[in-house]
Amino acid sequence: MIHMTNVAEYDVIVIGAGAAGLNAALVLSRARRRVAVVDAGEPRNAPAAHMQGFLSRDGMSPAALLAVGRDEVTGYGARWVEGRVDQVNQLDQVDQVEPGFAVQLAGGATLTARRVLVATGLRDELPDIPGVRERWGKDLLHCPYCHGYEVRDEPIGVLGTNPGALHHALLLRQWSGDVVLFSHTLELTDEDRVRLAARGVPVVEGVIKRLVVDGDRLRGVELADGRVVPRSAAFVVPRMTPHDALLAGLGCEKDAHGWLVTDGSGRTSMPGVWAVGNVADRRAQVITAAGMGSAAAIAINTDLVEEEVDRAVEDHRAAEAAAAR
Repeated sequence: MIHMTNVAEYDVIVIGAGAAGLNAALVLSRARRRVAVVDAGEPRNAPAAHMQGFLSRDGMSPAALLAVGRDEVTGYGARWVEGRVDQVNQLDQVDQVEPGFAVQLAGGATLTARRVLVATGLRDELPDIPGVRERWGKDLLHCPYCHGYEVRDEPIGVLGTNPGALHHALLLRQWSGDVVLFSHTLELTDEDRVRLAARGVPVVEGVIKRLVVDGDRLRGVELADGRVVPRSAAFVVPRMTPHDALLAGLGCEKDAHGWLVTDGSGRTSMPGVWAVGNVADRRAQVITAAGMGSAAAIAINTDLVEEEVDRAVEDHRAAEAAAAR
């Protein structure tokens, strides 16, 4: 806990400027709150050229969405801070007029706020297979709902590097009649194989050696025994790890799977701290994350209003008591 005697500079500091953070900042700024947005400029979906499934923004590039969002947020008066947050600490409330937090930036600067919203996302940990990192976000994909339509009716391969690959293979059959599951390191049960066969998804046995690329296009998947299975698109389920070090430093509660515990608005177990987007929900897509940001912003503003009303009531009663003496 840090001892500071100044009134907090901001009502809310938003850490992370993806769809979740930006939408929260937009709603809070329109509510006339003092808002600062701190962002390191490393969005998870940077490799993707387009995003789909976002009403009125279908096919727009993620970078373009964020640029428009930044202009909208700063247009309502929010401060934009380019940088990385090293640590968030509670302020010592003994001499504080307002409770809150100190947000320490890399380089030494410190910002203070009454509330903090963390929207730092997650990182995708990819399997160590040659070609995977180079094709990520191009023709090596992750989300069927985000990219399945764009590779419809193409020969699709699902890399068996994660137990979730089984579900992916069954699901992707919806977009293409030519889907194969590369078993790789998966241990498939007899029931798994029956379900795949019934769905029309063949299993290609053997360990994957590399992705075959020619002319900046995926051409196939090569196995350790030298076989090459032609494919023009592939899906992989990465290991998703939340960027939650700031929240862990505050002691925010996690569940048995290591993910943050939040309520419906993104409120964490630490009073005054919210977490939204992929840092709290690995399944959140861009449009979902934006909605989470909006819900959190409304909850935060309500929390601030309640605090302000309570303080006003105390001041009012104190003034009445003084006048009565």
